[in-house]
Amino acid sequence: MSIDRTLAALADPHRRRTVELLADGPRRAGELAETLGLTPPAMSRHLRALRQAELVEESHPPFDARVRVYALKPGPMAELKAWAAAAEALWSDQLLALKAHLETEG
Repeated sequence: MSIDRTLAALADPHRRRTVELLADGPRRAGELAETLGLTPPAMSRHLRALRQAELVEESHPPFDARVRVYALKPGPMAELKAWAAAAEALWSDQLLALKAHLETEG
């Protein structure tokens, strides 16, 4: 299930912060590493996990193939939002039913 992959990837605080930074727009891998205070190899591992979860996509500017630019892919986050909204609705309905039950018992 893709939501499982998304949640597993977002379980790490550095990867969550990376997603937050990319929400503002594409960024170079080096810029992400610097902002997060990570070494380039550590940042590379986090970006690989985000790519495997299909949360980000990588591109190269035409002038330098060594530079990697990362951007968010909207699909997985939209799926996660829909799942969270459904879970919230379920819990809301359950809590309202519990409240109504308690009020009739009291």
